[in-house]
Amino acid sequence: MLPVFKELNSILFYPVQYEGEESERNVFYTGAAPNQQAIPAVDYLMKDEKVKRWVLAGTDYVYPRTTNKILEAYLKSKGVKQEDIMINYTPFVIATGRRSWPTSRSSARPARRPPWSPPSRRRQRSVLQGARQPGHQGDRHSGCRILGRRRRTRRIDTKPLVGHLAAWNYFQSIKTLENEKFIKAWQAYTKNPKRVTNDPMEAHVIGFDMWVKAVEKAKSVDADKVIDALPGIEAKNLTAAPRRCFRTITSPSRSSSAKSKATASSTWCGRPGAGAGDAWSKELEGSKDLIGDWVGKKCGNYNTKTNKCGGQGS
Repeated sequence: MLPVFKELNSILFYPVQYEGEESERNVFYTGAAPNQQAIPAVDYLMKDEKVKRWVLAGTDYVYPRTTNKILEAYLKSKGVKQEDIMINYTPFVIATGRRSWPTSRSSARPARRPPWSPPSRRRQRSVLQGARQPGHQGDRHSGCRILGRRRRTRRIDTKPLVGHLAAWNYFQSIKTLENEKFIKAWQAYTKNPKRVTNDPMEAHVIGFDMWVKAVEKAKSVDADKVIDALPGIEAKNLTAAPRRCFRTITSPSRSSSAKSKATASSTWCGRPGAGAGDAWSKELEGSKDLIGDWVGKKCGNYNTKTNKCGGQGS
């Protein structure tokens, strides 16, 4: 998509979790970066659940591989030994079909390692159902997943999953006036009182609100003027303090423990503050000195040690 948005000089608000390792002038990332979701969840599991051994499981494509690379480096920086970290990927052709993930499941079970799961959406059903196996009981908080959708959780038997964790930045169960109004409006629009909301929906609401405010500030819908107006714009979210727009947006981190179909209790996960997302991970050797600064440096990968821009975007 990036070459198209560059060529047409359009603006993309990306509302889904993303792995970072890029910063583009035409893209505003309203979904969570790893430091806003994955790393706080790991912090929570290490501190509150006393987790010592890890399985980083995922589908074989860019998001799981990059996120797991960041998490592996982060775990090692916290003193976790290489032998206590297992990384396993399922080929995408299998992950998007009906076949299960026997290799990673059987490998994880004897060691009783908690699986960290950033797979494709379809594969999550297999991952979650695999958690029913011995050594993966939910009440042990043995699993933590991201990229899940509450609607998909409704389609599987969630009784064995009670106690398992999900790390997102928004949950429908959070009680705020803004969230309750949005849920009612969504259910009225779909004409279905059981339709549920999810994390990317909130991020999309925030992105659209920020675009409107930037247009009002710039008094124009011209892409260049709106892009220049966006940094520093604040917009209400559905569950917490206002989010502020940089190239990524500030975002709180939350963890949820499954209760039943489409329900969960929500708690703060590791880092309750609304921190900005890292376009370039501080955990990776080739990225830790990079920042995306499109305001002052006009550069997506500015090296703070060499004081040089590596080029446009990523």
